[in-house]
Amino acid sequence: MTRILEVQMDASAYLNAVVEQTRTFADWVDGRDATTPVPTCPKWTLADLVDHVGATQRMVAMLVGEQMTEPSKAYAGYVPGPTDSAQWRAWLTDAAAQAKRAFDSATDDTHVWDPSGAAAGVPFWSRRLFGEACVHRADAAAALGKRYELAPELAVAATEDWLDTMTSPGYWENRPGFAEAMRGNGQTLHFHATDAPGEWLARREPDKIALEHTHTKADVTVDGPATELLLVLSRRRPLNAATELEVHGDRALFDHWIGHMDWVTD
Repeated sequence: MTRILEVQMDASAYLNAVVEQTRTFADWVDGRDATTPVPTCPKWTLADLVDHVGATQRMVAMLVGEQMTEPSKAYAGYVPGPTDSAQWRAWLTDAAAQAKRAFDSATDDTHVWDPSGAAAGVPFWSRRLFGEACVHRADAAAALGKRYELAPELAVAATEDWLDTMTSPGYWENRPGFAEAMRGNGQTLHFHATDAPGEWLARREPDKIALEHTHTKADVTVDGPATELLLVLSRRRPLNAATELEVHGDRALFDHWIGHMDWVTD
């Protein structure tokens, strides 16, 4: 079994990417019809999407900036987006700037609450905001008919965030329906980015999903460009529309996996 090293980013690199991704997102949505449906998040409008992105960034900025070890104050401070879409660009870019300032004043060792169940703190949140920005920009692209592009190395990092979050102890414990659906007895899924270093092996066990960075045989293997892999794994693109991805092995096992990766899209 060969260990595959992933793209390495520190908090500063993640937050610089958050600012960049949010700026593009803000340019796309600014002044657009707030009632536009978001097909990748079926119950959301464009206003819901904007609200979620900007308010989440502000909430995390409060958590990190004030070094909170309990999240209730940050949740209570959730700030909804402006009702006037002409104000969205400024509101979103300000949210990203607030987040960057908060992380600039923290270190990886700063004790901050996070929902992973692993006490990951600041590193968890810097990567989580980055993953959010990448995936929700894909939502905006789907809603507005924009072409979605992401550098392969960034797509690998966003895929790492998605998979690590979805397989975290905290997610397993807080989503019992997900846990029940994903329990297994050793079934394995291998995800392989072909245009940047990135491989993951997910093993379904009775009490968790074990995630490793390895190259090995699996019950099903999915490989292709990192951006397409990210979009399919996060349910932002149907597998049948991801023409550059290849599935080898137990297709039903992968379909089951995708069918239950419903975080944020449900």
